[in-house]
Formats: sequence, C-alpha cells, structure tokens
Amino acid sequence: MSLRDFLERFRPAGTPGASATGVPADRMAERAAELEPALARLADAQQQVARIRAAAEETAEALRQNAIREAEHLLADAREQAPEIRRQAAEPLLRAARQEAAALRAAGDRTASVIRERARERMPHLVDLAVADAMRPARGTAAEP
Repeated sequence: MSLRDFLERFRPAGTPGASATGVPADRMAERAAELEPALARLADAQQQVARIRAAAEETAEALRQNAIREAEHLLADAREQAPEIRRQAAEPLLRAARQEAAALRAAGDRTASVIRERARERMPHLVDLAVADAMRPARGTAAEP
C-alpha cells in the first residue's frame, strides 16, 4: 500500500452541504484488501502451529511411553534385588542377636555351673539331713510301744 492510498483513508467522504456526484468509496472492500495478506500469513502461521503442536504431542507421547517402560524396568529390577538387599540389611542385626544369644548362653552356663558346684558341696549334708528326717519317725514309732 502506498502512502497516498494510506492518506486517502483519512479524506472526508464529501463536503457538507449539497451532495457531490460520484461513487462513494467502498471502505469495507478497502479494509478487506488491506487485511487479506496479513490474514493469509496468519492462516499459514496457524497451520504451522498446528503441525508443530502435533509433532510436540507425538514427541511427548513417545517420551511418556519410554518413561513408562523405564519405570517398569526399574521396578522389576528393584523387586528382583529386594530379597538380597533385605538379607544384607538384616545381617548386622542377626549377627548382633547371635552374639547376644551366645553371651546369654555363656552366662547361663556359668550360672548353671555355679549351681551344680553348690549342689555338689551341699549334697552330702542335705542327704544326711534327709536321712535323719526319714529315720526320725521310724525311731519314734519303735520307741513308743
């Protein structure tokens, strides 16, 4: 569009008063002719945007599918490794529990040994007392008749 055509848009349609002869300017046609190239470029841009959006959606879907496959693979690996990791995590606790059980068993053995030794020392005296108790009623019944 030339400068002259641009300035023509601001020219009044006619002078006030009696009407002049002539054809009135078709402002709608002028505007349509002016906007048509810009709108055509916008239509091309909209088509390009639609193509870019479709390509982006395809790429995003491919990325989602890859992420799903990778997550499934990681999950399968984790499930496969879980028993060994649990065993490794429990190993120090089991070792400590075994050591504590061994210490308790040793303490129990020492206590039992002390009790057996006391029993061995006290047994003759206790046997004598038990025999004396057993003999006492027997003596008492023999002496009474």
